[in-house]
Amino acid sequence: MTKNRIGARRIAAVVANTVLIFSCASAQFIDNFDGVSLSRDPDGANGWTFYSGDGSAVMDFSISGKGHASITVDATNDTRGTWWALIRRRVSENMDLSLLSKPAYALRIEARIKVSHAPRRVNLHLNTQRTTDFHAHLMEFDIPDTSNWHSISMTTHQFDAVPGDSVYGQLALMDWGLGKYRVDLDYFKVNIVNVDSVGPDKGVQVPYHPLIPDPRTFAYHIPVAQDCMIDCEYPDVNLNEWSCRDETGRTILLTVSGTRLVILRWDLSAFAGKKVVGSGLLELTTYALQRSPEYVKDFGMVRISEITGGDPEWNQNEVTYNRLRRRRPLTSVLNEQMIIDVDVSEGRGGTTLATISNPVLQRMIDGQTLGLAIRPLGAVTASFYSMENQRGRFSAKLHLNLVPAFPAPIH
Repeated sequence: MTKNRIGARRIAAVVANTVLIFSCASAQFIDNFDGVSLSRDPDGANGWTFYSGDGSAVMDFSISGKGHASITVDATNDTRGTWWALIRRRVSENMDLSLLSKPAYALRIEARIKVSHAPRRVNLHLNTQRTTDFHAHLMEFDIPDTSNWHSISMTTHQFDAVPGDSVYGQLALMDWGLGKYRVDLDYFKVNIVNVDSVGPDKGVQVPYHPLIPDPRTFAYHIPVAQDCMIDCEYPDVNLNEWSCRDETGRTILLTVSGTRLVILRWDLSAFAGKKVVGSGLLELTTYALQRSPEYVKDFGMVRISEITGGDPEWNQNEVTYNRLRRRRPLTSVLNEQMIIDVDVSEGRGGTTLATISNPVLQRMIDGQTLGLAIRPLGAVTASFYSMENQRGRFSAKLHLNLVPAFPAPIH
């Protein structure tokens, strides 16, 4: 055997040992859910834990016997739809967390899922026993259908974990509605990855409560084409002339309160075939707000939802609760999972801005989402200016960016 061959073998052995040592030191956590039962631990340290909160939803997490696990949630006894349900476990048993101090390395959490209802969002989250900000290192994902498996992943940035910490991985459902729901998991994994070579994340990411940008930074500012109120207690009454008398005369209002909700529709036909860039904003102008000054979580806000069914061409001068629904339950007309819940800006003329995610805006452009609905969340009465006032000066508006852009923005 020549010296060159001996040297080559030694180099190969060193490389192999180095790879082995690295893989053992920074091994990923993965659960393929191929067993007959789920490893459980109430503390989530040596097995899965799961629990729900902020409502009356009841959940379970178990092996399905079909090569995957299933999260089931029964929210039929809930009343407000602000519940959450999550699965959680420690994932760092075999990881060399010292690697996270190097700029090239980060944690990636990933799952492959199928959902019972769509469109819906789930979220992935990473934290440690020292975490106090549970909105950091959290990402929501828009799942558009119930027929396909979807891989979703989030790669962290500057995740605070050092040797000796326990890193926990989570997947959660939030505010899906008042029915029965299921999420199937084909696998769940967390790994320390090289960010320069791992490739992009998977799935349609929806950042959780992003910072609100200045509306002027958007290229397109689209006034609402139709706006009205409907009331489930008066299902055959058109409320387009809902108004009050004030110092200016008669002001037409859109009021959210109790059994009343606001519906909004835009003419987006000019944008057919265009792609939305990033998230956008819904802008509303406040006329009046009544609510308790005492802060109670998820109480006294308004809830913005997608209109996904019913009459796609309702007219504000004729629409009623029954006409919009077309004899279908309201849960089949509105997506039960809201887009976002927001506090209403107080004071007449105040501006309320709500983030509308990229997937929702794209569904609106593509004609899959037919408009937006605004509902009360808790005890609140919020009135906004309707499009009829002052030639639409205070109309509800959508702010968004598109690619390819038109020669001239629409204002």
